[in-house]
Amino acid sequence: MTSRPDPDPNPTPLIPSRRPAEHTDPPSGPDPAAAPTPVCIPRPVAPSRTAADPAVAPRDLVHVRVLDLTAAGIARLTTPDGRPAECPTGAVLALVRHNGTPVGLLDLESYDADPDRLIAAADARFGIPAPPDHSPGPPARRETPRVSVIVATRERPEMLAACLRTLLWQTYPDIELIVVDNAPTTNRTASVVRGGCAGLVRYVREPRAGLALAHNRGIAAATGELLAFTDDDVLADPGWVAGLVAGFARAGRPGCVTGLILPAELRTPAQLLLHHHGGFAKGFEPVLYDAQAPPTDPLFPFTAGRFGSGANMAFRADVLRAMGGFDPATGAGTPARGGDDLLAFFRTIVRGHRIGYEPGALIWHRHRADRAAVAHQVRGYGTGLGAYLTAAVLREPRTLGVLARRVPGGIRYALARTRAPGRPEVPWPARLTGLERRALAGGPLAYLHARVRMHGVRTPWEQPEQAR
Repeated sequence: MTSRPDPDPNPTPLIPSRRPAEHTDPPSGPDPAAAPTPVCIPRPVAPSRTAADPAVAPRDLVHVRVLDLTAAGIARLTTPDGRPAECPTGAVLALVRHNGTPVGLLDLESYDADPDRLIAAADARFGIPAPPDHSPGPPARRETPRVSVIVATRERPEMLAACLRTLLWQTYPDIELIVVDNAPTTNRTASVVRGGCAGLVRYVREPRAGLALAHNRGIAAATGELLAFTDDDVLADPGWVAGLVAGFARAGRPGCVTGLILPAELRTPAQLLLHHHGGFAKGFEPVLYDAQAPPTDPLFPFTAGRFGSGANMAFRADVLRAMGGFDPATGAGTPARGGDDLLAFFRTIVRGHRIGYEPGALIWHRHRADRAAVAHQVRGYGTGLGAYLTAAVLREPRTLGVLARRVPGGIRYALARTRAPGRPEVPWPARLTGLERRALAGGPLAYLHARVRMHGVRTPWEQPEQAR
């Protein structure tokens, strides 16, 4: 599909026109170079209620905040995009960090805008570390490999602009930013990249629809030793890339590292439902997954969703390229609708590499805001899961016997969720369970259909790069 001109030949840049000369904290106010800068976190508004909404009346509106406590007990309260925040009233979900390191979530049913009470609640739950009694020694020497950050997008320029703004403020010193415009129908994405961040972000075009195809195009264009992937609907914490690199530096030399995903906003019952049931957050302790020392999970390694999510993942470039990148018959934009990230995690493990989970690699995800979008996402999860399992045995046939023994029970367990742990007022609707099961059953045929459509598609690094 060819690109047609945008109606506005001279769009106003949506993101800052230059990267800061020094890596410092995000600005405390609007950047004059960004005129206008999009609002990253919409102002919370009371959602409309219908009889079909999940029964979460006491939690319809939740303010998402970050509370960063230093060793000296000093606190800083910000929004997920790093801007100073006022203490809200009502329900609050606060990420508590000690000197920048995430330690847990503070979920308060009601709050009266008293910052001291918020700090006291965080201290009671997680504890504020005592100031060190001696001066630290010289910092250990750490590798600083180049990281290529790849963002695939399609016709969502406002979201992309907000995402890129947070990526341009990363603290890590050696980052290559690549935006892959997937099957564009307008020039809006190109205008965002070439207008507000010319020379800072590479623009690559993938004319064929499909998230895996777009990611593979980004892999072909990337020059980094590490390849990080995220989506256009996220806000990256300033230390996101640094957290991923720290995960790769841990013992065991993982071939893949995933990170923590938290909600950027909780304004509607649908967003609360995904927050409590979506499985995005994987905890606040680093984990190393190894096929030689499997966890106490009888379904390992087929439960690839426990490793992380495609919105926050990174691979060693040589590992990812060696297995052919992402399967082009999986992912959004194909009949399979998903499963591209799960398949990549699975193949990483079964090929003898380790996967690390690093909670310090934090991104904030903007969950779907309405019931129809959640249903669409659940259908995609179910289809993608079925497609992933089919692709797993076709791509790694030696796992077929193990899969046949383990997966039936695993599917029953995965689809048996009814209520969120510790949140009985947030049930998982039975209609969504039925929808996911039906989609799961259709996943194998969807994947085979996608494979037929993608027959003969070569990985982009086997052919000339198509970049403009």
